[in-house]
Amino acid sequence: MADATPDNHKLLYGIDDIPPLGESLTLGFQHYLTMFGSTVAIPLIMSKPLGIADKPAELAMLISTMFFVSGITTLLQTTFGNRLPIVQGGTFSFLGPAIVICTLDGVADQPFEVKMQYISGAVIIGAFVQIAMGYSGLAGKLLRFVGPVTIAPTIALIGLALFEFGAPEAGKHWGIGGLTLVLIILFSQYLRGTSRIFELFPILLAILIAWGVAAVCTGVGLFEPGHPAYVSTEKLEQAKWLAMPYPFQWGWPQFSIAATVGMFAGFIAGMVESVGDYFACARLAGAPVPNERVINRGIGMEGVGCLVAGVFGTSNGTTSYSENIGAIGLTRVGSRRVVQIGAALMLVLGFVGKFGGLFTTIPQPIVGGMYCAMFGMIAAVGMSNLQFVNLNSARNLFIIGFAFFMGLSLRHYFSTTPFESAWFTGWGAYFSAYQDVLGQTLGALLVEVPKIVNTLGTTSMAVGAGIALFLDNTIPGTDEERGLVAWSQGH
Repeated sequence: MADATPDNHKLLYGIDDIPPLGESLTLGFQHYLTMFGSTVAIPLIMSKPLGIADKPAELAMLISTMFFVSGITTLLQTTFGNRLPIVQGGTFSFLGPAIVICTLDGVADQPFEVKMQYISGAVIIGAFVQIAMGYSGLAGKLLRFVGPVTIAPTIALIGLALFEFGAPEAGKHWGIGGLTLVLIILFSQYLRGTSRIFELFPILLAILIAWGVAAVCTGVGLFEPGHPAYVSTEKLEQAKWLAMPYPFQWGWPQFSIAATVGMFAGFIAGMVESVGDYFACARLAGAPVPNERVINRGIGMEGVGCLVAGVFGTSNGTTSYSENIGAIGLTRVGSRRVVQIGAALMLVLGFVGKFGGLFTTIPQPIVGGMYCAMFGMIAAVGMSNLQFVNLNSARNLFIIGFAFFMGLSLRHYFSTTPFESAWFTGWGAYFSAYQDVLGQTLGALLVEVPKIVNTLGTTSMAVGAGIALFLDNTIPGTDEERGLVAWSQGH
C-alpha cells in the first residue's frame, strides 16, 4: 500500500492503522468540524423552500437529522462499502431538484411535512435505483460514458443555479453579510499558509466571528427584533435538549413520477462526484487505486445511504465529502478508524436538539455570505475538470458552452412559462376512466408528463448534464480531444 502514497506525502497513520484513543478522538472531531459547514448549509438553504425558516423547532430537528444520518452512512461506507476513510453526508447536488419539488403543483401550497414526504419519496426511489446500479456493476460500466466534458457543466451548474441564495440573502444587511464573505476570503486565501487553522476551518471561523459580531450588536441594542442580522435566542430556547430522529418522522413518503425523475439528476451528479473522490481518497490514504469492484461497492453503499436519508427525512441524499479528503491530505492521517470515530461523534451530537437549535440563530445575511463563497467554489470545482479537455477544439467549446447556456436559460424559461398540454391531460383523464389497472396506470403517467417536463426543465443541472452527455457521446471526437485519456491518468 505504501507504493500508492506519493514520496512527499509520508503518512503518519495509514488506512488500517489505529491511532491512540486520545488522538483518534481529536482527529475524529476534526473531521466532524471539517464537514460541519457544508452539512449545516443544506438545511439552512432548504428552510425557505420548505417553509420552516421561521419555525426553529422544525429546522433544529432537520439539522440534527442531517448529522445523525451522516454518522450512520459514514459508518456503513467505511465498514461495509468501499472501506475507504471517506465521510458521507448531504450533497448540494440534491438541492436543485429538492427545491423544484417544493414548487410543484399540488406541493407548493402544502405544509412543511407534506413537502418533506414528496422529497423523501423521490430520494427513496432514486436510492433503490442507485443500489441496483452499484451492486449489479452497472454503475462502473455506465460511468465510462461520462467524461470531463459532461462533468464540468453538471457540477458547475449546481453552484451557478443557486445564485439567488447568495447576494440577495447577504444583502439583507451587507455589514454582517459582507463581513462573513470578507473573512472567508481572508482566511481561505490570504492567510491559509500562515496557520493550519485557517487551512482547515476558514468557513467555520468566518461564521463564528460574524455571528459573534451580530450577537454583540444585538446585545447592545444596535440590532432590534425584526432586523435581518438580529440574533434571537428564542429559537434556541424552543429547541428540545434531546432530539431523537426516527424513520418517517415527517410522515409516510409520497411518490410522484415528476419529483422522482427530477431527483435522478442529483443522483447522477452525486455518483460522478463520488467516483473522483474515491480515487483522491485512496491516493492520500495510501490505499490501492480503486478498481471497478470497489467503485461499484461504494456507489451501491451510497445508494443505501440515500435510502437511510430518505427514510429519516433529511430533504437530501448522501455522497462523499471532498472537504474531508482534503483534511486527510493536510493532516497525513488516512486511518479508517479516525473517520469512524468522527462518525460516532456525528451520531451522538445528532441526538442533542439544542445543538441543532443553536445554529438556527445564525442571521440570514451570514448564511448568504457563506453561500457566495461556497457556491462559487462549487462552480469552479466543476469547471476545473476542463483542464483535461482540449479547449482549442471547436467541438468541445460548442458542447460546453451550449450545455451551460441551456442549463441556465431553460430554467428561466420553464420558471416563467410552465409547460402545459391539454393533449396529455385529456388523454390521461380518458384512460384513467377505465377500471382496469393498465388503463389507470397509463392515464396517471400521461397526466404526469407536463409535470415531468417542468421538473426537468427547471433543474439546471439535469438540462446541462443531459445535453453534454448526449452531445459528447454522439459528436465525433478523439479520446484525447474529449479529455478521456488525461482524465483517466488524472484519476
